This record gives sequence, C-alpha cells and structure tokens, in this order.
Amino acid sequence: MNKLEKYIREKYDGAFDWFVEVVGEVYHQQRVMEIMNKKEYLNGNHKILKRASYKYNGKEFAPRKIVLQYAKTLLNFQKAYLLQNPITLTGNEKAVKEYQKVNRKGKYDRLNLKVLDKILKYGQVAEYVYMDKGVIKSKLIDSSEGYPVYDHENNLIAFVQAYVNDAITYYIVYEEDTVSTYSNAGGEGVNLIERYANLSGLPIVYHNENELSELEGRSELDDWIQILDSMEDLISKYTDSFYKFIDPIFITQGQTLKGEALPSEVVGKGINLDDGADAKFVSNQLDYQSFETIYKTLLQSLLDVSQTPAVSLNKTDISNLSEVSIKLLFQLANIKAGMNEQFMREGLEQRNEKVRKLLEYRGIKVTDDEFESLDLVFQYATPSNDKEIIENLKELREMGAISLESILGHSPYTTDVQMELGKIVSEGNVKDNSKDGNVDDNGGLV
Repeated sequence: MNKLEKYIREKYDGAFDWFVEVVGEVYHQQRVMEIMNKKEYLNGNHKILKRASYKYNGKEFAPRKIVLQYAKTLLNFQKAYLLQNPITLTGNEKAVKEYQKVNRKGKYDRLNLKVLDKILKYGQVAEYVYMDKGVIKSKLIDSSEGYPVYDHENNLIAFVQAYVNDAITYYIVYEEDTVSTYSNAGGEGVNLIERYANLSGLPIVYHNENELSELEGRSELDDWIQILDSMEDLISKYTDSFYKFIDPIFITQGQTLKGEALPSEVVGKGINLDDGADAKFVSNQLDYQSFETIYKTLLQSLLDVSQTPAVSLNKTDISNLSEVSIKLLFQLANIKAGMNEQFMREGLEQRNEKVRKLLEYRGIKVTDDEFESLDLVFQYATPSNDKEIIENLKELREMGAISLESILGHSPYTTDVQMELGKIVSEGNVKDNSKDGNVDDNGGLV
C-alpha cells in the first residue's frame, strides 16, 4: 500500500470519490473564495464602487467612485523586473543544448512569466509537465482549480484539479503514476472517463512565502489593498468636495437702486447697487495642502511596502547617475526580485528534473554530472550604465582576472552565454590575456 492509498483509507474510509471530499473541504473553499476575490479586484471591482448615494441640498447625490489600478502596475513591474530578460542556462554544453531545445519548443520563457504572474497575484500556482507527440510541454493549473493533497509530513502525494463546464463538474486526479479524469455527467455520482500513464510525476506547486503556512503562498495584494482603498477613498471624496464647493453663494449687502429682489439668474448679468452697498460670491475654501500631503504619504507607503523604486513610476527626477547610484535607487527592487527568484528557482529545478525524465523516454540521456552542472542565471531588468560596465569588464580582462565566459555573463548585451561562446570560438576570435597563455575550449582562462 503506497502513501496515497493509506491516506485515502485513513481519512476518507477508502472512498472511491475521495477527491470530491477534498474539493469540498471548508479550508479549500475558503482559499478558493479568497482567490476569486483577488480576481474580482484585479478586474476593477474595488471597495470604492460600493459607496452609497446620499442627499445634498435636498437632492440625491451620486458620489465620485475613482478606481486606481495601481496594483496591476506594481505586479507588472515585479514580473518584468525579474523575467523581462529570459533566464539563461549554464553548465555542461551538451545538457544546456538539450534543455534549450526543450525551452524553445515548449515556449517556456512565456510560461515562466505566467507562473510568476499567478504567484504574485494569488500566492501559488501548479504546473504539470507532460509530453505531447514527442514535444515536452507544460500546462498551468489555476489556483482556483487546484487542490494539492499533502500527508502529515507535508509531502505532496496527489493533486486534484476541479472545474465546471456546461454545468458538469470535472475532476482530474494526478497520482504519481497515473492521471485520471472523472465527471458527474448524468447525475449519478462521479464516473471515470479516462486514465492514462503519468510519465513526469505529480505537478509542481509553486508558492511564495507565507508566515502561517509552509505549503501555500500569500498574495502580494494582501499588503496593498488597504492602502489602495484609502487612496481611492481620499481622492474620490476630495473630488466630491471640489464640485460641491465650486458653486458659490451670491451675497449682496445694502440696498439695490430699484429695491427689487435679486433675480435667480443673476450670474452672468449686471446689477445696480445703491451707494455703500456691496455684492460678492462667497465659497468654502478647500484645504488642498492636507489632501496632497495625505495622498503623497499613502502613495509612498504603497511604494515602500511593495518595494518598488519611486523612479520606476516617474515619481522622482533623475539625471547623470553613476552605476552605484542606480544600484542604490533599485536596491529594494533587487531585494524583492531576489526573494521572488528563490521560489521560482525551486520550482524550475523541479521542472528540470521532470524534463530529464521525459528526455530519457525519447532516448536522450543526461548523466548525473551533466545534470548537476546545470544552473539558472536570472538577469534583473535594472537600468545600468552600460559604458561603465564594459569598461570595468575590459580592465578585468586585461588584468587576467576574469574569464571570457564571465565577461559574457555580465555583459548587458548578451542573453545566451553558451551560444555567444560557441560563436566566438568558431570564429577564432578568442584572445589570451592570461599570464600562462592558456584558453579552454569554452573561451575561459585556465
């Protein structure tokens, strides 16, 4: 009896439709509800839109409901900052070549962006790696449809995907060796539709850090929504006040020449006043300084909490910055990107293991040494002084203190180090600047 069978017997009395109970658990339903709330928010359904109308001067007044979609901007920045430049594979030349083919055919650069996007928005996402007609691909399982199953040691032992289509509920149950699809079509409980071999194992569950759980992540929106709600409330109410107070009251003091009552349509016309009389518009004064101070404070708090540099949102004027100054401006963004890189790297390393397994089914063997040499290099989208970087690399090369491979890895113009090394070697442009005069096959100093 394997771990899953034992788990089903102990928790669900060995029920055939145990996965239905998994989906219906209160914990999972609450989690899915929170995810759907996040989707509604990102779609523009904000708290400010629930402001009720009220009466002003005896009339029904519809308040301003200004929606600020800063959340999308911040999410896009974090996503692009880490993965705008494709991830570079380094290591054994043969292994890198095979994995690059898989990445190109499976369009994994695009998929990586989607993975990070879902994690930032909802805290977690699952990826299932499979082989379709000899091509290794992956599909993402939306967080609102995915139900991971863990044992008491926090090991993933199964994964359930549940969704509804045309009033029929479908269940896809991922086990270590098989993938089974069930549905409740016909209204007589769930029935097995199909089952096939699972070559890659269980899906990969990506998630970021969560202080309350080691098994699930936490949406970035949880830290921002209250600040954004306050900003929307403040700017909406201030706009209401502006339009209320822009309509002043016309007041006259003293006696008009004709002694007639002031006509209601007096605005835009002239009036005659007696000697010593006065007429003026009186209106309330708006305290725009207080509004500006509070709004700027909230916006800065939003940038601080999300670790977004103000310069990236055009909130700071800069010019003629050195490389060190740029790094200081983007220090918080680099720290955040480093945290995002860690959980992305963990999931991508699991993907590489599954790809290695699938490659063996195609007759391509990657040895342990070749696989262990593989590494992932993330290139953050930090603005840089390219001229200064190249000058520093040139000086290090002339000193014999850096290899050609390292130069290409740090060059702002190189996206694929191994490909560039191969081209340089094939063109015969490798020059030796080391003391002993030796250059290896990859163009590095030995």
